Amino acid sequence: MQSIEHPAEMAAWTQELRSRGETVALVPTMGFLHEGHLSLMRRARERADHLVVSIFVNPLQFGPGEDLERYPRDPDGDAERCREVGTDVLFLPSSKLLYPDGFQTTVQPGALALSLCGASRPGHFDGVATVVLKLFNIVSPDVAVFGRKDYQQLQILRRMGRDLDLPVEILGMPIVREVDGIAMSSRNAYLSPAERLQAQVLHQALDRVEASVAGGERSTDALVQLACSLVSAQPLAEIDYVELVDAESLPPTRELSSPALLALAVRFGGTRLIDNRVLVP
Repeated sequence: MQSIEHPAEMAAWTQELRSRGETVALVPTMGFLHEGHLSLMRRARERADHLVVSIFVNPLQFGPGEDLERYPRDPDGDAERCREVGTDVLFLPSSKLLYPDGFQTTVQPGALALSLCGASRPGHFDGVATVVLKLFNIVSPDVAVFGRKDYQQLQILRRMGRDLDLPVEILGMPIVREVDGIAMSSRNAYLSPAERLQAQVLHQALDRVEASVAGGERSTDALVQLACSLVSAQPLAEIDYVELVDAESLPPTRELSSPALLALAVRFGGTRLIDNRVLVP
């Protein structure tokens, strides 16, 4: 496995492969890798001749007071995990190389970025879309793999790919969960034992709402209220949002008549967790 830091060197590596007719898959990450990331890498390995994993804690997607400086990092462990799954290149650009002095051009995703996490974290998806577009331009992947835990992000990146005619296939992979049902996330490391125990309510609420839909419930208000009541019963839980939206374009839906996304964002202490489930009536 090679480690590359400079974007120009990364681009040259890919161009050499392309000249030989070989394909490249990219898995963009912010590091502190866990089994969820590894599942994306394994899928990416199946889809292309070569695998590039990028690790970059992107300052553009963090707002004031968020956890940019304390975001968990484990460079040695990350390198070992990437090696184990057969990564060809670990791309480790610095902020100075990706955002040199004078940098000012960003991507504004549009309506898909206005709700859910976009409303709670203004500018977040501008930063995500900007760095992903830069990674696509540098690495020139044939396929890029993302997790569905960040469902809104996935829809935004797919829309960006269509709108800007990007020659890359964007794949979404299922949420990978811990043994206790919590969706795998680097930020789970922040949780205290008590917070961790109560955070299990997120997947429990998703299960209960899905069971209610299977039992015939179609009222959005009733389904959202069910999820809210379950989450609110946990004393350490502070709801950011609980929303039921169209699974494709993400506007709120009043009646469950087509696939819809139940999306949750809840704080436990200083840790904000997200989870979701697509509900099919």
